[in-house]
Amino acid sequence: MTHTTDSLHVVLGAGPAGQAVAAELARRGHQVRLVDRSGTGPAIWGVERMRGDVGSPEGAAAAVRGAAVVYHCVNVAYQLQTDVMPRIQRAVLAAAAAEGARLVVLDTLYPYGETHGEVMTEDTPWRATSNKGMMRAELDEKYLAAHREGDASVVLGRSADFVGPGVLNSTLGAAVFPGALTGAEVLTLGDIDLPHSYTDIRAVAAGLATLGESPHGDGRVWHLPTAPALSTREVLRMIEERVGRPLKVVTLEEPRPFGPFDQVFMDAYAEMFYQHTEPQIMDSGAFEAAFGAGPVAMGDTLDATLEWYRTLLARGDRSS
Repeated sequence: MTHTTDSLHVVLGAGPAGQAVAAELARRGHQVRLVDRSGTGPAIWGVERMRGDVGSPEGAAAAVRGAAVVYHCVNVAYQLQTDVMPRIQRAVLAAAAAEGARLVVLDTLYPYGETHGEVMTEDTPWRATSNKGMMRAELDEKYLAAHREGDASVVLGRSADFVGPGVLNSTLGAAVFPGALTGAEVLTLGDIDLPHSYTDIRAVAAGLATLGESPHGDGRVWHLPTAPALSTREVLRMIEERVGRPLKVVTLEEPRPFGPFDQVFMDAYAEMFYQHTEPQIMDSGAFEAAFGAGPVAMGDTLDATLEWYRTLLARGDRSS
């Protein structure tokens, strides 16, 4: 459904998720502002880019001025998350509340912690023991408390690992698709025979846009539409069928630097490596039933992603 409205939707963060959300909102007929620290990047039809630092109260207030709905898609370098993300939350939540804007937050599965293969639903207890997991859980509780107390209208959309056009920094991203297309090595992590959920970035965008248009969903966590979990090995076989060659798979059974993942990243990621040594199965049935929106099939995701990476490699540019 396309909605045409004069109300302003402001997207904070211009990574793959932020750009995809901004494009989806513009496609639906909304007035859209996309804010990040540079204010530059590829033109997106119907989207105004703005430079802003939402890590400060003043910067966040300026970024969301005039907004009816704010989408928090900001992320920072992995090793900085526990220090920086709480500060960003305080600034963004206060700015949205002061503006009277609804706040839609892109969230992760980290608060659940180790599940030992249990299927994750919105009712799964938050049992994180990692620093980043506990930090995310604390942030989420503050978001939900702000909603309960009437300080702001907030809704959270959780995603599994990203995959799709424009996604580079993911376990199913630049470590996999360039090698698959060129015959170079393909990097995987942990036990690739375990089921693992991956969420198409386009489903992330559509899901967050739907939450932004649907105030009746506020005050809770939703799992964004995600295709049924497959093992990473099954996904790799699907890629092999599409590229017409066997993949040269390198599997890291423990966190260590390799390819695009340097020592700094791997040191910060080590506490989250459990995600690759136990099944990671996310169920999005509640969202699908409530909003009538399904996931993107994995085959369609891989087709679109391979096409995007072909174009990227043809330009000789991985910096997008």
